Amino acid sequence: MKLPQAIPLKPCTVSWFALLGLTTITYELSARAPGQALMALVLGVMLVKAHLIVSDFMGLRHTRLLWRIVMAAYLAVVGGIIAFTCLTA
Repeated sequence: MKLPQAIPLKPCTVSWFALLGLTTITYELSARAPGQALMALVLGVMLVKAHLIVSDFMGLRHTRLLWRIVMAAYLAVVGGIIAFTCLTA
């Protein structure tokens, strides 16, 4: 008797499942009392999700290093601005 073979998952599918998990984590964290540590954690999860989207769904994982640096810098600047405005209030 042969066992069925596992279906190979594409990287985009794995990223999609990771995004679902990270979104669930963010949703669960939103039910807690607000605080600076919680805000920093949610911001960190958001940056991880943004990196997954840029790498896999925008297709920048296999492009030149310059484009990956540009997008990483963009995420760092936007994340920094959001962190500054939320965590200094």
